[in-house]
Amino acid sequence: MLPASPRPTSAELFASLKKQTLPPAGRSAEDGTALIPWNFGTPVDLSRKDQLEYAILAGGCFWCLEAVFELVPGVKDVISGYSGGQVLQPSYHSVSTGTTGHAEAVLILYDPKEISYSDLLEIFWHIHDPTTKDRQGYDIGPQYRSAIFWLDDAQKKDALASIAAQQAFWPSPIVTEVRHAEAFWPAEEYHQDFYRSNPEYGYCQVIITPKVEKVFGIE
Repeated sequence: MLPASPRPTSAELFASLKKQTLPPAGRSAEDGTALIPWNFGTPVDLSRKDQLEYAILAGGCFWCLEAVFELVPGVKDVISGYSGGQVLQPSYHSVSTGTTGHAEAVLILYDPKEISYSDLLEIFWHIHDPTTKDRQGYDIGPQYRSAIFWLDDAQKKDALASIAAQQAFWPSPIVTEVRHAEAFWPAEEYHQDFYRSNPEYGYCQVIITPKVEKVFGIE
């Protein structure tokens, strides 16, 4: 488990992650209720009555981000979906046209006592290229853009500070969009936990597994 205080450095953060083992799959609390209540076609209620918090990030195919963040200590659940656009009730088909304004994104439920928002962003930078506009590798289009959808002023401040700190490590300007999260629409059921459910799928083996291995050192 990552220490809550003091905050780990980037090197300490990734060293800690590489020691982790795969947790069992599952997205329910001990009483069987969903950690993130959701239904396709309905935006998630982004308010919380407990001590957990949400983060919304986009950086290419949502399968990739979900696969990595599901394994991060302190992260309680992750769902794939769509955010940043003007179209209501987006679907994978509509978002794939590149005309909805939505990006493929993930909604991360985390415990800030175990991992900070800034630490989540540190991981985010390591699993996608924030300098390529509207694409990640062979995934091309505005739906694959790099984006941080902040939920409050503290997240906005941390996002901008993180980008400023990261820029020195990239040869080209970071083009990550930073904007207020107006809504998060869950993706279809078959997109959820995709990597866990389809580890032998070609895209998973060629694209996602290297990202997971990069962060966690899984051999």
